Amino acid sequence: MARKIGSRYTAHQILGRGSAGTVWLGEGPDGPVAVKLLREDLASDQELVGRFVQERSALLGLEHPHVVSVRDLVVDGNDLALVMALVRGTDLRTRLDRERRLAPEAAVAIVADVADALAAAHAAGVVHRDVKPENVLLDMQGPLGPGGAHPALLTDFGVAKLIDSPRRTSGTGGGVGGGGVGGGGRAMAPPTRIIGTPDYLAPEIVEGLPPRAAVDIYALATVLYELLAGFTPFGGGHPGAVLRRHVTETVVPLPGIPDELWQLMVQCLAKAPASRLRASELSARLRDLLPLLVGMPPLDVDEPDDLEPDPSDRPEEAPAATDPVRRRGVVPLVPGSATDSNRDTHTSMRVPGPDELAGGALGTARVPRPSGGHRPGSARHRADTVRKRRLMLSASAVLLAAALGVGGWLAASGDPATPPPPDGKHTAPLTPRP
Repeated sequence: MARKIGSRYTAHQILGRGSAGTVWLGEGPDGPVAVKLLREDLASDQELVGRFVQERSALLGLEHPHVVSVRDLVVDGNDLALVMALVRGTDLRTRLDRERRLAPEAAVAIVADVADALAAAHAAGVVHRDVKPENVLLDMQGPLGPGGAHPALLTDFGVAKLIDSPRRTSGTGGGVGGGGVGGGGRAMAPPTRIIGTPDYLAPEIVEGLPPRAAVDIYALATVLYELLAGFTPFGGGHPGAVLRRHVTETVVPLPGIPDELWQLMVQCLAKAPASRLRASELSARLRDLLPLLVGMPPLDVDEPDDLEPDPSDRPEEAPAATDPVRRRGVVPLVPGSATDSNRDTHTSMRVPGPDELAGGALGTARVPRPSGGHRPGSARHRADTVRKRRLMLSASAVLLAAALGVGGWLAASGDPATPPPPDGKHTAPLTPRP
């Protein structure tokens, strides 16, 4: 059913839903548009509405071929909406769900497009803060690029910033919450809450530091890892565990990709923000690597195993067939909340304390396993080891019983008066004696 959005736009059809709001296919004075209508509880927050209006000029001024541009911002009664250019295509998450992982050439081409978008945003003083596959749209009507990749456009600029209002954090000091890459020059208290999606959060955000441009580079490198491997390097399990891994663990190499590409990813996943590349540098380096990736197939690795119940708590039992499997993916930040269908999570949780982040010595993230096998030390690997041990013990018992039975039969059927042969071995008669 059609509905009016302000005085200039009409929304006709729902294209998707997220935790921040609903995206509609709409019509405006200049033709079709996408309208992101934010939730009613957000629209009723007067502080947020004021923030929304203040950001109007910055959001409307961000124009780039790889950015889904914001055409208008609507504040009308209970309606709070972003009117955006309509992209005829799908999002990167949908493609990833369908293909599981991409060929390296296509993955690098897509990420290079997004890096171009971030370079333009950072130059304009805007940090995205929520870079993830759901926020990358693929233009199916655009020309095919390297590896057959469709042009990629980054969307939802400003949404995390709008929702990250002063009421929801005690301060941000720059980046998304503070008005730009460098902040406003004021001394502000560190944030007490985290806005974003756990799998892609840079470690400095987890530690309560203000988000600068480098957080987008870290998130984009995480997306590249996910496109190549089919899973994120630090995801899986409880959100608190995911946040801790970002701070304490090192990323595990992906087998089968050129070392130059891997070193580039490692640099952009560095714990120290200053060690990461700028967006423009990342884009240029990725495009330089494209000739090395021509014709390479998707990597032949499988996702590390994660079972909800840990078999180490019951080492003598293999996991039951009904045990739930915990899959890698974006998880709700707020305990007890459900993640929506497209995992568009603009929710928050408090910044973990130092004791919660302490993990001892720097560890290693989950290890990718060869296709068809289980990662050593994983839950399924331990369960397989238990099963194999049981089979070996059972086979040994059967062989022992068989040996004892044969030995008893030989002893009962042999002649006690017959001396053993010179070599000391007992032989049974070919035919039983009467």
